[in-house]
Amino acid sequence: MPTATAGTTLPYGGAAEAAEERRVSKVIRKLQAVALDCPDPVQLAEFYAGLLGGRVVRDPDDPDWIEVHGFEGTPLACQRVDGYRPPQWPGQQHPQQFHLDFDVDDLDGEEKRALALGATLLERTDLIRPEANWRVYADPAGHPFCLCVH
Repeated sequence: MPTATAGTTLPYGGAAEAAEERRVSKVIRKLQAVALDCPDPVQLAEFYAGLLGGRVVRDPDDPDWIEVHGFEGTPLACQRVDGYRPPQWPGQQHPQQFHLDFDVDDLDGEEKRALALGATLLERTDLIRPEANWRVYADPAGHPFCLCVH
């Protein structure tokens, strides 16, 4: 690294600006997708397409990766995993690792719709804890998700 002597200045413009550009250009701009492991990506993608009002997008060259697009928010991807073991909420034997939260206006109505699409109710948190405004479900592959009053 160059050093300055009395009465001289370092050329910060060129090297410093280039370093700053390299730092800024490495910032992630957008979350592309959230990928969910599952045994049947078509079934899971169809569930989330129905739940979110989206559409299933298939790549004919990769039947083990199905995406859901066409709704507000980040696309979901469903990928086939051999030997998939679903999370067991709330236990830690097979932890959830992450879950999805969805804003809704009508919790009871959206619960009925989610259950009709194949979700399983795990906990009516809003009926257990007065301050809670959500309920916990599992999708057909067992991933926990919450419907939250917006």
